[in-house]
Amino acid sequence: MIRRLVASATLVAALVAGLVIAAPAGAEPLRIVGGPGGGCIVGAAELPGEGPGFQTIRRSHSFFWGAPSTITAMETLARQARAAGLPDLYMNDISKPRGGPFPGVHASHMLGLDADVWLDVRPKPVLTPAMRDGLEVESLVRADGRGVEPGRWSPAHATLIRMAATLPGVDRILVNAAIKRQLCEAPAGERAWLRRVRPWYGHGAHMHIHFACPAGQAECHDQAPPPPGDGCDASLQWWFDRLDAPPGPVTAARAPVLPAACAAILAGPPG
Repeated sequence: MIRRLVASATLVAALVAGLVIAAPAGAEPLRIVGGPGGGCIVGAAELPGEGPGFQTIRRSHSFFWGAPSTITAMETLARQARAAGLPDLYMNDISKPRGGPFPGVHASHMLGLDADVWLDVRPKPVLTPAMRDGLEVESLVRADGRGVEPGRWSPAHATLIRMAATLPGVDRILVNAAIKRQLCEAPAGERAWLRRVRPWYGHGAHMHIHFACPAGQAECHDQAPPPPGDGCDASLQWWFDRLDAPPGPVTAARAPVLPAACAAILAGPPG
């Protein structure tokens, strides 16, 4: 066991440092290995640079590979948003060609089942890839973290998040607690989709969409489902109570422990 952990940690460090080149996916059968703590994928598909209702951003330093069902869902979301009168969506990180550790601040995005969509519903032109490469989007959350900026929030944001939360296969959507609170305060209506919208650190300018394991992927492990209810209860207030708590100790981030099967997948030949 210790030998496997050391080997896994060594592979993770090499991947993050760019010393091991993950092979691009080809026409291989889909295979997803792992769960929320780490994993990899074979048979991923790539989201195009742009398509009906969406444009990808930061493409020179991001990755847009995912399970075919993930890519289909993102394209479906873009078409639905366009049909609802929303402007093009800015789409960002999904996963690397064979998954595995993602550079930067991401602790997920390893299985081809996670995708970031920026919460920018302002009218926007079609930009060139170079113009989109360094694009930044303003946070919807106030500086104090206790609510959204009234001048930036609009009902269109709620429409977009609801569309994402009702996509087939969605497990949960991560947004800032202030955005979750704003959704909870909307007029009463059909609220079952709110259960899948969960508060998380950051996420003031984008939503993180996480899909459940596709059918037939025995090596893919889902996390526990969201608790019952719409999430507009004391569990949400906890996030705002934390704003008044003294800061805790800073701990170093742990490298993910990948399943043993990922060593061969991540270092495999081109597909």
